[in-house]
Amino acid sequence: MIPVPTNTPPAARRAGLLATRRSSLVVLAAVLLLGLLASLTSLALAPTSAHAATTPACATDATTACIQGTLLRSDGKPAKGVTIEATPPSGAALSSTTDDTGRWAIAAKSTGTYTVTLKESTLPSGQYLANEKTNDRKVPVTLGSSAGTIFQLSTTKGAVIDNNGSGSDFSFQRLAQQAASGLRLGLLLALAAIGLSLVYGTTGLQSFAHGEQVTLGGLLAYTFANTLGLPLILAAVITVVISAATGFFQDQLIWKPLRKKGLSLTQLMIVTIGLSIALQYAFQYFYGAATVRISIANPKTVDIGGVVLTVQSYVAMGISVVVLVLSGLFLLKTRTGRATRAVSDNPALAAASGIDVDRIIRLVWTIAAGLAGLSGVMLGLVLNGVNWELGLQILLLIFAAVTLGGLGTAFGALVGSLIVGMIVELTNLVLPGDFKYATALFILIIILMFRPQGIFGRRERIG
Repeated sequence: MIPVPTNTPPAARRAGLLATRRSSLVVLAAVLLLGLLASLTSLALAPTSAHAATTPACATDATTACIQGTLLRSDGKPAKGVTIEATPPSGAALSSTTDDTGRWAIAAKSTGTYTVTLKESTLPSGQYLANEKTNDRKVPVTLGSSAGTIFQLSTTKGAVIDNNGSGSDFSFQRLAQQAASGLRLGLLLALAAIGLSLVYGTTGLQSFAHGEQVTLGGLLAYTFANTLGLPLILAAVITVVISAATGFFQDQLIWKPLRKKGLSLTQLMIVTIGLSIALQYAFQYFYGAATVRISIANPKTVDIGGVVLTVQSYVAMGISVVVLVLSGLFLLKTRTGRATRAVSDNPALAAASGIDVDRIIRLVWTIAAGLAGLSGVMLGLVLNGVNWELGLQILLLIFAAVTLGGLGTAFGALVGSLIVGMIVELTNLVLPGDFKYATALFILIIILMFRPQGIFGRRERIG
């Protein structure tokens, strides 16, 4: 909490308010610059024209759908030169050959259920198709959208692996691959979780509409970069600006008036649930239920020590680390950051010390929405697609991360996100399907049984 005496002279209070406003503008500018930095780096490291010449080309439009995927060897390296065929309900089969990155893409010109098959005779020496009995995949295809399927390879002929990668062929390389995926998921969750934790710390409100802020970021980036054809840099900057603006106007038009009317936190939480449902239906109405891609170009993959991730993944992880470090420095080193912590500790005492509590809360809503929008952009690029329920799918993980780390603590949200991300991905080594999400929540319950306040939360007396 800020050590500001209650008898501060009026002139000093006014000076403090002006400094807080200047710091607020600096923070908003920093958020926008981070979005620009992420976009610039992604664009700089995007596939070059030389690479594009070797990558199977497919772009969706009103008359074309793309059936695509990435084929990796059992050791995680790209499988080059493997033939994939897609047979439409009527007509000749279409084919594609995996490139240097293991990617393949087939342009389909008609809607229907295609039969996608991997030609086992074209597999590299020592590699075999896992789940041979399900080689003929039925893939629904709709013009104007992308579809895909994943083939898994093994060093053992006749190996059986479930659709999420868990099976009998465990290896330390696969462990490293899942751990890297867990770190990536944890960092991207942390971008959204920190904002939600700051909102809770300053207002006491758990916003169920925060996941829709993530969805909004991904869909806006798709709209500007793909539909309107703007450069990725400009599209990302506009996305972050609009996302941050939605947080500002949400507080100005909804949350501040409701706070002034004295609504309880339970009533405000119900409002966030209604807002979440309304936004989901709005996204579905304007964008449909299909998954859309922010960037049509197939990204390059990078192999570091046997761990294969896309360039976008490494860039997103780097940007996330920078944002998280700057967020910590903002909270610890700046006047506005200390004011935010003071409001989180005791809003009444912070107001008595000369802090404009409403202004701090509005700034927190703005930053939280901007970070959630940036998280949506990064997730859309890393996952190679975004749809109307992206935020709904990860909202429970965000809540788990915030609760695990300690409600209202930004650093706790970071640690909780990393733990949840690692558990979710490492669970794939032993459990099939979406059991990985249930495992993360089970670990959350166990930890809270022994430490109800979370890892970094403060123990509070109730009653």
